[in-house]
Amino acid sequence: MRFLIDFFPIGLFVAAYKLHDIYTATAVLMLATLVQTGIIYAIDRKLQTLHKVTLVLVIVFGALTLFLQDERFIKWKPTVLYASMAIVLGAALWIWKKNFLQLLLGSQLTLPDGVWARLTVIWIGYFLFMAAINAYVAAYFSTEFWVNFKLWGYAFPLVFIVGQGLYISRYLKDEDGVEKS
Repeated sequence: MRFLIDFFPIGLFVAAYKLHDIYTATAVLMLATLVQTGIIYAIDRKLQTLHKVTLVLVIVFGALTLFLQDERFIKWKPTVLYASMAIVLGAALWIWKKNFLQLLLGSQLTLPDGVWARLTVIWIGYFLFMAAINAYVAAYFSTEFWVNFKLWGYAFPLVFIVGQGLYISRYLKDEDGVEKS
């Protein structure tokens, strides 16, 4: 269910682009992200930082796209988001000596500190990869290609989630408190 909520805005964005143009799609993305954020808040009674940042970036970059009639803003929004997340996680880990990933997910997962540190570095690498690949596609390919990439690019987070699940599974404990092997 959560995947459908996460996929909802991008699915509507692609559909609106295919039926109309990038500007209609941008307006649809802005509205869909507002609805998505409302749904998440209604379910969880709170918003994660990532949801707040995504909403602000979609609204700001979407408004710039529509106001200036320049599609580059909406195309570069994912790069800014991913790079920002990598910078925040990296600065927190290496400068402030805080593991934001552990602070966010530590109540749901019990992992050794070293695993949290490696997991955070993996997330930083993932965010940098996603920022770089979006920047490359946004800079060197057509808007049509970029929109298709946004749709089919959902394979990257799915592979990443499965990969990290496999990585951390060996560190999870069963109901008796015994580490799985």
